[in-house]
Amino acid sequence: MQKCRGGLLRATKWVLLAGLLVLLAYQVDTVRSDTSDAEQVSDPTTTAVSSNAMACVQGNTAFALELYARLKGTNGNLLFSPWRISSCMAMTFAGARGNTERQMAAALHFDANQTQVHAAFAELRHFLVKPGRGIELNMADGVWAQAGHPFLPSFLDVLSRSYDAEARLVDFRSQASSVAPEINEWVASHTKGRFRDVVAPESLTGDTRLVLVDAVYFKGVGQTKFNADATKDFRFYRDSRHYVNCRMMSCTGRFRYGRNPDCELIELPYGSGAFSMLVLLPGRGSGLSAEPIVEPIDTFPDLELLESKLTPENLSSWLASARWMEQPMDVALPKFNFRTSTSLPKVLAGMGMPDAFRLPEADFSGMDGMTDLYVSVALHDAFVEVSEEGTTAGAVTQVHMSRGAGPPQFMADHPFVFLIRDNRTGVVLFLGRVTDPTAS
Repeated sequence: MQKCRGGLLRATKWVLLAGLLVLLAYQVDTVRSDTSDAEQVSDPTTTAVSSNAMACVQGNTAFALELYARLKGTNGNLLFSPWRISSCMAMTFAGARGNTERQMAAALHFDANQTQVHAAFAELRHFLVKPGRGIELNMADGVWAQAGHPFLPSFLDVLSRSYDAEARLVDFRSQASSVAPEINEWVASHTKGRFRDVVAPESLTGDTRLVLVDAVYFKGVGQTKFNADATKDFRFYRDSRHYVNCRMMSCTGRFRYGRNPDCELIELPYGSGAFSMLVLLPGRGSGLSAEPIVEPIDTFPDLELLESKLTPENLSSWLASARWMEQPMDVALPKFNFRTSTSLPKVLAGMGMPDAFRLPEADFSGMDGMTDLYVSVALHDAFVEVSEEGTTAGAVTQVHMSRGAGPPQFMADHPFVFLIRDNRTGVVLFLGRVTDPTAS
């Protein structure tokens, strides 16, 4: 275990790319020993998984960065678990057919072959849950199905074999209010109580037929712990004119570090080194500086510019350029602890899979042989806590499949424009609007 010697990194401008927080599940490391100082560090190597699994990982990285690009416009901190969103959507994908299946495969960066997709998730599931010393990783999938609904055995078998998700039979039609507490209790048990009441009772209705839930809990002890006695108040600059006073942690150790025209980066490994946090720090304008921000600020680090360059190719290049520092370096990182909640239908529809969320386009006939199910709810909650000891993080993704409630409805209950026209020639005979149907 590396011991921290205190001291603040000269670059105390840490504009943390908190939404990425890449816990490097796609870059599995091993541990080596440096006999000169007995420090343990992570050494990136080729992972011992199949080419199909690695293709799935690469697709998920592309999905992660594309989803980040869609969400980066939201205000404030950002966090999500792309791997667990993909896992929950993969269970949904198991029942997709026709154009819905094709759209989901493209948007989620899945292989078009369903068998390959589910085999990859199953393989990676078993691989990731053995991260080694100093890392706790729990992943679980749950299924709640309407009793008596004719779900196909082949669909339920995929959920069971590939995701270890056995269907629990419930009655949404008469006991929806009692199902939500049952699901929430399951979620709490798989996230060390970090998530409670994520499934709102009112989100379950008599039309709900299936609820798919994915939960993940991660806790990693840093190979190099930050010295709690050295943590002190420090300025964190949100932009060139505003700052907040945060608790800035500090330590000294050997890390993988890199700098390039786009950013500085540092990898902070946990425990055995199987997982790391990668922090990407934008530079100032055309140059990079390891000195703290000094007012007045002429050129502020451009987070938006860095975010615009977040592509799989750039991320791979930045990682490849990082090297283990021969000498110990000082590191300063703010403590932080926050939660986020992201509604997924609109953003996923914008990424190319709109049919899953609407009828009559949705085709999930692979679930029950019919085409009246659609995704009515897709919600992702996440939290992260970074302290001197390490990182704790978790996420819950839920997908609700509901039966179409009758034919599509056109409800003119607000002001509208109307035309009376000749359908043969297109002549507009009358054109008007209604803002108050009671006025005469």
